This record gives sequence, C-alpha cells and structure tokens, in this order.
Amino acid sequence: MISNYRELIAATKQEHEPQRLLFVFCRVELPDDANADERAAFERGEGGALSPVICVDKTPAEVADFSQLVDESRNTGQNWDVVFVAAMSGRGGVPPSSDEAQQPMTMMVESIRMGHVGNYLPLDVSGEAVDLG
Repeated sequence: MISNYRELIAATKQEHEPQRLLFVFCRVELPDDANADERAAFERGEGGALSPVICVDKTPAEVADFSQLVDESRNTGQNWDVVFVAAMSGRGGVPPSSDEAQQPMTMMVESIRMGHVGNYLPLDVSGEAVDLG
C-alpha cells in the first residue's frame, strides 16, 4: 500500500517497464443542488463533489519530487484539494508517450467526475495519501 508520493516514485522504479504518471488535480466543491444537510457537512469539511481542474502526464523522472509537481500546478493559477494519480506501463523499455496517455487521461477525468476513484491514488497538497472513504 502506497501512503505518499515518495513511495509512489519508489514503486515506479521497481516496475519492469518504464512508467508514465497521469495526474488529475481536483477541487472539492459544493454541488449547486446540495440540500441543507449536504451544505452543513461541507462546512464541516465533509462531502462535496470532485471537480477536475488540471490534468497532466509526466515521467517519474520529470516529477521525482512532489514539490516540483505542486509548483507547476500552482503556476496554472488553479487551486486544488486532491490530486489523483495513475500509472501507465511502457513496452520494450520505452515509456508511454504523452500522445498515448491522452485517451487514458480522458477516461480518468470522466471516471473521477462520476465519483469512481477507487483505481487511483489520491494525494493531498503535501503528497500524503488521502482516505476518501
């Protein structure tokens, strides 16, 4: 079980094939149609809906340190609360290209929008794994 970004990067180095990491940064928002109970829970820091605001793919070497990734995301001007991470394996010693990552990235964003996040590693702004249960 991976509990932080550092462990994620270490795990990618243990894989047989080179990896490409997919990142979807999300903001937690209160849905427009939220009822009073949902609004109260949101005020307590519970619930809310995940809204993807930034998507990017990188090789582990490009973002070996979580602070690099955070700095790059902050340069977009988008605030975020949680980043979901998935990995793609390369073939024949070659990591997947950004072009190859586009369709899986699109599917990842749609999956997150629908609330299906179990296949992804959620990390908070400090790079620690988050329990969304």
